[in-house]
Amino acid sequence: MRLGPLDDAQREALADLLGLDRLPDSRPFVPLARLEEAVGELSGRTVRAIVTELFGPVGDRVADRRRQEDERAGLWTWLADHETVRAQPVFADWAASCRATGPVGGSPVRTRAVLTDALEVLAELPAQAEPLPVFAARVLNGHSHALDDGTTLSTLVLRALSTLYGIASPQSAADRRALWTRAGVADDDLSATVLVGGLRPAGDGPLARVARVCAEAGQAASLTLAQLRSPGRFTLAADPAPVVHAVKNPGILALAVRRFGPDCPPLVCTSGWPNSAAIQLLRMLADQGAALRHHGDFDGEGIRIAAYVLDKTSARPWRMTAADCRTAVARHPLGPPVGRITEAPWDGELAMVMAEHGAAVVEELVGDVLLEDLADSASGLG
Repeated sequence: MRLGPLDDAQREALADLLGLDRLPDSRPFVPLARLEEAVGELSGRTVRAIVTELFGPVGDRVADRRRQEDERAGLWTWLADHETVRAQPVFADWAASCRATGPVGGSPVRTRAVLTDALEVLAELPAQAEPLPVFAARVLNGHSHALDDGTTLSTLVLRALSTLYGIASPQSAADRRALWTRAGVADDDLSATVLVGGLRPAGDGPLARVARVCAEAGQAASLTLAQLRSPGRFTLAADPAPVVHAVKNPGILALAVRRFGPDCPPLVCTSGWPNSAAIQLLRMLADQGAALRHHGDFDGEGIRIAAYVLDKTSARPWRMTAADCRTAVARHPLGPPVGRITEAPWDGELAMVMAEHGAAVVEELVGDVLLEDLADSASGLG
């Protein structure tokens, strides 16, 4: 280590301590091993013991740095392995961006706490038309301002939502409000709707009556979030448990209603990314004993939507395996680019097959196969 600048008395003291035959420079380098040896010979104690006695505990920078590195590595491993990230692999990109940004305030402990809250929020979305402070208070133990504009937590969640939907991070207050609305926060009870066909719940509540009248007339129904939040009494057939199929595109629902008319089996359409009304309905149907099946496009966004639906509800994939993708591409090889591909949690081979072919197959192109499945379901074979 380098000492100094030393005055003459200090130079003489150092020369005596180290047994030097001449005075050192005023800013000398002193080998720590030689200092340790000299102090030990003189006092029988270590340098650390003497310095600790004189000045208090001595830190270990190397050990501190190693511990901090271990804490950071543990933090990012925890985030990458979190159930919400595993269930929706698109969030792996968000986790990577969090790691690239580094710990909040340089503290892994604080960062884990904030990320824990962010993951709690993401798990609760889409919300049910709640104002942002009400949603925050419900999810985050009464902290109604935790998601206010500009907070670290709000920024993290909005960045995750941007990654999920495949859009640029919001740059203005209006953009941020729009993104929260898309996630069901402060959604309007009437503008948030979900399309259904063939749904015949028993009961005298408004939900049952609206859905049943439309199904018996061979028409689709548009159910509002307001109707779903106050459904009244309704039940589904318990034996056998009904199968409710969910699709991404309204065209499939239109084909089903046209083909089956009043005999259309239960079908829900998310119309792209499912809003709060769609998720609410699927959860309600599952609570009534329905077995949910979901199908979407064979492209990057379609896989992310499917992962989202499977994570938020009890739905299972419907003709969404790697083998199904190969069959679809063989029939329709000239589709548009597949877009950004993320892993499909239900089939580890699907992303690879999609990347290999590079062509998307939209849901409408396999509508004939889906309708045959619905026909089998209607006849009790599916």
